[in-house]
Amino acid sequence: MIAAQDLRHALGHFTTGVTVVTTTSADGEPVGTTASAVSALSLDPPLMLVCLARASETLAEISSRRRFAVNVLSDAQRHLSDNFARRGDGAVWSDVVHRVDGSGMGNPHLDGALAVLDCELAESVGGGDHEIVVGRVQELEVGDGELRPLLHFRGAYAALADQPRQGS
Repeated sequence: MIAAQDLRHALGHFTTGVTVVTTTSADGEPVGTTASAVSALSLDPPLMLVCLARASETLAEISSRRRFAVNVLSDAQRHLSDNFARRGDGAVWSDVVHRVDGSGMGNPHLDGALAVLDCELAESVGGGDHEIVVGRVQELEVGDGELRPLLHFRGAYAALADQPRQGS
């Protein structure tokens, strides 16, 4: 049997981008959680895959509202990743600059995100201690092209090295 800490250590060698998955509660309050188990699933139809802990408040609200946004964080947004990774009382929204999307879905969009993808819940499948959430992308926004992504590697934040652009 593979120990959870050994699996976590091995998977930490896979560099991932960092996102915050957001939605609103039944009473209209924003909720969100940091997620790095996020991936494009399909271009046609446009689908995203997000894995969330079964105990996640955000997952419960997504299951109820059937809508969510994937906010792709820039390297200047480590504080947001840390904030939304909190357990227990959850994230503190009072200092988080955000707006409700303009598409009418009602999802919180984090200011300064590299990209935001608004999704409708297509399906949800159990996956061990997580739920695999598939969302159909309804709207998207792409931010400033000069920003760098926030990355996670071996249990810590990592930086993308400067690379010359193709044709430069």
